[in-house]
Amino acid sequence: MSLQSVRDFFSARNMDMSIIELEVSTATVELAAQAHGVEPGRIAKTLSFRLGDGRVIILVARGDARIDNRKFKAVFGKGKMSPPEEVVALTGHPVGGVCPFGLAQPLPIYLDKSLQDFDEVLPAAGAIHTAVRISPALLAAVTDGEWVDVCLLRGP
Repeated sequence: MSLQSVRDFFSARNMDMSIIELEVSTATVELAAQAHGVEPGRIAKTLSFRLGDGRVIILVARGDARIDNRKFKAVFGKGKMSPPEEVVALTGHPVGGVCPFGLAQPLPIYLDKSLQDFDEVLPAAGAIHTAVRISPALLAAVTDGEWVDVCLLRGP
């Protein structure tokens, strides 16, 4: 049903968005980058956080970035990643297929500014073998995403 919710999301917005469905798992950044033949940074990973005040947010970041705790706290206050069972309940998507499209309930979407390093990124599309190719600007527009600076790029 999760993949269908993503299809419905794009259809409701009159977007002819091609969903890439592969025979192999793309459930991790490394698997996705290899399957799509791109550098890991172009994989847009979608993370769920429960903030100290109880709110849940979705954060989309480039695949080779990590959360900078200091920056995260400055923007959102305290927070921790949602456990897998909560992620599925909140988003309607399985871990490894979580994306900011077709969520089970409305959640605020934040996009780390490091995604803007690319002309095109590949977030999942509701299943562990799916993705879409989308520009960061369109990703922000279609999800009503807000740009934030909460990540650091991984060093060598």
